[in-house]
Amino acid sequence: MRIRVLIADDHTVVRQGLRLFLSDADVEIVGEARDGREAVDLARRLMPDVVLMDLLMPNMDGIAATAAIRRDAPDVEVIALTSVLEDASIVEALRAGAIGYLLKDTEAPELQQAIRSAAAGQVLLSPKVAARMMHEVLPACIAPPALTERETDVLRLLAQGRSNKEIAHILSLSEKTVKTHVSNILSKLNVPSRTQAALYAVRIGLVSVDGPDAVN
Repeated sequence: MRIRVLIADDHTVVRQGLRLFLSDADVEIVGEARDGREAVDLARRLMPDVVLMDLLMPNMDGIAATAAIRRDAPDVEVIALTSVLEDASIVEALRAGAIGYLLKDTEAPELQQAIRSAAAGQVLLSPKVAARMMHEVLPACIAPPALTERETDVLRLLAQGRSNKEIAHILSLSEKTVKTHVSNILSKLNVPSRTQAALYAVRIGLVSVDGPDAVN
């Protein structure tokens, strides 16, 4: 089954280049947006699996567009694809709900793998990024939320970079049940994305940033 992708970038040459990059991948480009507002409208209407989101766009920037998409279409994953490499931009993108953050000089195979991972709901954070970002993205919790034992199991596996399908297999659950658990976890943690939930798991010591269970 092909992964449905929406490209959001205000530069025509970038959109054309991404189409070329992805022409041999198992993806279908279902639409192109020239600004953040159009990206939100198309995401709501087309319901792609993944949005490749530029951060610097007119009318509505990529951060605001990401937040709107994650609020209105939580099943749509967003990958920030930008030329900006700054801690503040990474923090804002993750806080808005992006599942990944890539630079525009990313090689085609890496971009294709990132899209496949995002479509599968896999959180891919290097230990270095996880350690640097976990205190920035999540506010300090006065009291940790009450997760059930099963939700804690799901969160641990999610933070290890497991897809819903893998989590379902490991815990002998259906994928639909895993999706429900993930939705409940995000609601209880009050975060918009699996990435932030994974960072929370690192922060509370559920997984290690440098051990065998590190976030990928």
